[in-house]
Formats: sequence, structure tokens, C-alpha cells
Amino acid sequence: MVRETIPPNVTPVGPPQRASRFGGLHNYFLTGLVVTGPVAITLYLIWTFIQWVDGWVKPFIPLRYLPETYLPFQIPGFGLIVAVIGLTLVGFFTANLVGRTLVRFGEHLLDRTPVVRSIYKALKQVFSTVFSQSGTTFRKVGLVEFPAGAWSIVFISSEPSPVIEQRLPGGNGEAWVSVFMPCAPNPTTGFFFLLPKSKVIELSISVEQATKLVISAGLIQPESIPAVEPG
Repeated sequence: MVRETIPPNVTPVGPPQRASRFGGLHNYFLTGLVVTGPVAITLYLIWTFIQWVDGWVKPFIPLRYLPETYLPFQIPGFGLIVAVIGLTLVGFFTANLVGRTLVRFGEHLLDRTPVVRSIYKALKQVFSTVFSQSGTTFRKVGLVEFPAGAWSIVFISSEPSPVIEQRLPGGNGEAWVSVFMPCAPNPTTGFFFLLPKSKVIELSISVEQATKLVISAGLIQPESIPAVEPG
């Protein structure tokens, strides 16, 4: 009886080919996930935002003006369109003399309400600062030593007001700056504190790049971070 033998220089090719085939499918799956994942999440967030705005705006629109009253289906985003048009009209009418007079009259009434006035003033100041085209909020990015021995990304906002700065230690005229240190992966939460300007190392990267760096927990690095000496 003759036994079949495999020559020493010949390697079986069956199992490796099968493994290679499965490895190729795995790579294809990951590639498809990388391509479609961000698109799907972006579309989901946009769709969720549109539904959220529609849910707030549509109840204030009379039924005779809603498209679904005459159509057998709903039109998503109709409430968002109405909200954009409404806010634009409010801004247009507020820009003239009559609008400014009405706004001042409304603010005068709110200012006489004990609890509402403090809430309104705080919210108005935040919105005016964040959405003002001439504002100075979060235009620079820096590094601070926090905790000790480690360095953290911070957003530099503005210098403290004289009321606060005159009570800070170091009466030698040292400049102070307000910074916000975001938490990963949610940059909307974090810590706000005041630091001497010499303790902050400014970075030549945009706020958007720094936000991506925080959200990704360091996975998405800026293309280049030129070294900047402390001021």
C-alpha cells in the first residue's frame, strides 16, 4: 500500500485561502462601516433636530396653515422653516425704531419681576455673548498644567472684568485670563477658572480642531501644533 506524501517544498493552500477570504470580507465590512457610519449618524442627528423643532413650533400654527391638513402625509421640516422665517422677521422688526421701543418696554416689565428679571438678564447676556459677531468667546486655544504634572486643553475666552481682577492676588500688574477646560468626550461640560496669562500656553490651532481633539479623546489630532512660548 502506497502512502501519499506531500513534498517538503509544497505547502497546502486550502485553509490559508479560506482565511484570506474571510479576512477580506472583514476588511470590506470595516470599510463600509467607516464610510456609512458618520453619514448615518449625521443624518440621524439632523432628522432628530428637525423633529424636535417641528414638535415645538407646529402646535402654535393653526391647523388651516399646516400642509398635512390638505395632504395625506406630513412634510418634515415645515416647523423648522416657519421658525427660521419667524426669527428673521423678529430680528428685522426689532432693528427699527418701533421694534426697539417694544423690546425696551418688554424688558422694563421683566425688570420689575423679582425672579424672572435675574433669569432673563443672565440668559440675554449669554446669548448676546455667544452669538455676537464681535464677541471674544472661544477664539483661542491653549494648554494649562492641570492637574499637576499633566497638561490639558483649554478654550481662552476673555480677560476678567476690573471688579474681579482687582481682587485677584498679585498686585504687580500681571494680566489674568478666563479659560474653560472642556471634558472629554462632551466638551459642553467642564471647568471654568481664572489663570495668570503667563500660565497659559497659546496654541496655533482653531477651536474646531481643539473640539475634535477633545471629543475623540485624542484620537483625532490636529495636523500641526506649532510651539508657542508662554506669554
